[in-house]
Amino acid sequence: MTDTISQDTGKPALALLIAAPRGFCAGVDRAIRIVELAIEKHGAPVYVRHEIVHNKFVVDSLKAKGAVFVEELHEVPDGAHVVFSAHGVPKSVPADAEGRGLDYFDATCPLVSKVHRQAERLVDHGRHIVFIGHAGHPEVIGTFGQVPPGSMSLIETVADAEVFAPADPANLAFLTQTTLSVDDTAAVVAVLQRRFPMIQAPRGEDICYATSNRQAAVKAIAASCDAMLVIGAPNSSNSVRLVEVAEREGTPAMLIQRANELDWTFLYGVGTLGITAGASAPELLVRELVERLSTRFDVTEQEVETNRETIAFKLPRALDAA
Repeated sequence: MTDTISQDTGKPALALLIAAPRGFCAGVDRAIRIVELAIEKHGAPVYVRHEIVHNKFVVDSLKAKGAVFVEELHEVPDGAHVVFSAHGVPKSVPADAEGRGLDYFDATCPLVSKVHRQAERLVDHGRHIVFIGHAGHPEVIGTFGQVPPGSMSLIETVADAEVFAPADPANLAFLTQTTLSVDDTAAVVAVLQRRFPMIQAPRGEDICYATSNRQAAVKAIAASCDAMLVIGAPNSSNSVRLVEVAEREGTPAMLIQRANELDWTFLYGVGTLGITAGASAPELLVRELVERLSTRFDVTEQEVETNRETIAFKLPRALDAA
């Protein structure tokens, strides 16, 4: 740990650089509110297909309010109310819900829905879609489920892009998962555009503003930090990317879900610690971490703001007046 000892407290000094923006994005805020309003309007239980967002604290908090999380729709009883997660679902899921007469609320992030609409339009225009994303991620599964089988091919890495062999190289388009590394995605896109000059790009950036902003905020402080802690879940794509961004800048980084997961040995020799949180992690977990650090260190805090987010998304009409 740092050798500087505070004369006032007798504790080692630790300077915190706290990235901003961090934590909840507008899509996560909206998804959580949809579950809360559905419970307020219809009473518990309200069923949620998959984790509403990738954060255990959020999921447990909603369970305490009356949410029941299930993996598949067949686990939802007849006549119940169900919410679809912020990551989006294949078209077959709401179709099945309607077929069973289930009352459902779609909490898909509007920026993910935008990618879904682009996929449909591109396929309608005869394009084969190269989708840049991580296999098995709910957002990838949901996007593939918007179009007929065989309409999309998944590319995860630069190596994948180098060997991709489409049936019609002149009739391609690409889309991306919204929570990817900005730098990694740019590298994959560069390969695709070099190999397939006719490939059609999205109308706008697919990687969402919150993902890009949080990665930029980490880059802004990483060089000034001896180490960085990222609060987020291991299955949260955008949180894992923040760790990678810090490490790419040469700063050791660790992903933790809660302050009690902190390995104190990680802080040996650290005088300046960076802190950020993925888009699914609430601010109170950041404060919890700062308080835990304060038990062993004489902490000073500095927030470093690189962007100010003002985006808000509308709630579904059926809940807006709840």
